[in-house]
Amino acid sequence: MAGALDRIRVGSAPDSWGVWFPDDPRQVPWERFLDEVAEAGYPWIELGPYGYLPTDPARLTDEIAKRDLKVSAGTVFTGLHRGPSVWESTWEHVSQVAALTQAMGAKHLVVIPSFWRDDKTAEILEPPELTHEQWAHLTKGMERLGHEVKETYGLDIVVHPHADTHIDTEDHVERFLDSTDDELVSLCLDTGHYAYCGGDSVKLIETYGERIGYLHLKQVDPEILA
Repeated sequence: MAGALDRIRVGSAPDSWGVWFPDDPRQVPWERFLDEVAEAGYPWIELGPYGYLPTDPARLTDEIAKRDLKVSAGTVFTGLHRGPSVWESTWEHVSQVAALTQAMGAKHLVVIPSFWRDDKTAEILEPPELTHEQWAHLTKGMERLGHEVKETYGLDIVVHPHADTHIDTEDHVERFLDSTDDELVSLCLDTGHYAYCGGDSVKLIETYGERIGYLHLKQVDPEILA
């Protein structure tokens, strides 16, 4: 058991400080986030939305080193279900984040599918269910992304099931895992998002444990959810 615990890396991220966007005057300033996450005792952090923390690798390295922090992952948003036409714009965004993530010595890139509902207004942007063709675009696109990110930046992608995206419920998550190559695509299990969407995290770990490469540990109050 001690050996397993030795491999666990515990950290936090800007979204635990209410940071959702690269720049928002109502957000906690990035210096305060770094100071407080270090003061709270977390040795590891994620980068959060690209542009929130400094994007110059030398400056960011200096800022995290002087607080004895290390970076575990960067985060990207993708809409790969829309097909090959979005690959170039997706790769441009992914490359920016992956390059900084690699420069920080991290090993993972958290990949969040695009929302079908607007994250500010809650307006429905597209159907919450994908067509068969869109599922094929999504799964093949994620496999390609996993391959390219590993080849170019040496990072493993971990796909994050997320509320209001097309990978959310138990059925969607299992379909996604069954349709993708385990050599190319792993899962970032977010226990909060998965519970919110009706999933059982323990069951998922028991049935697809080898596919889970990263964990976001959150809680959902079932009474409030109901």
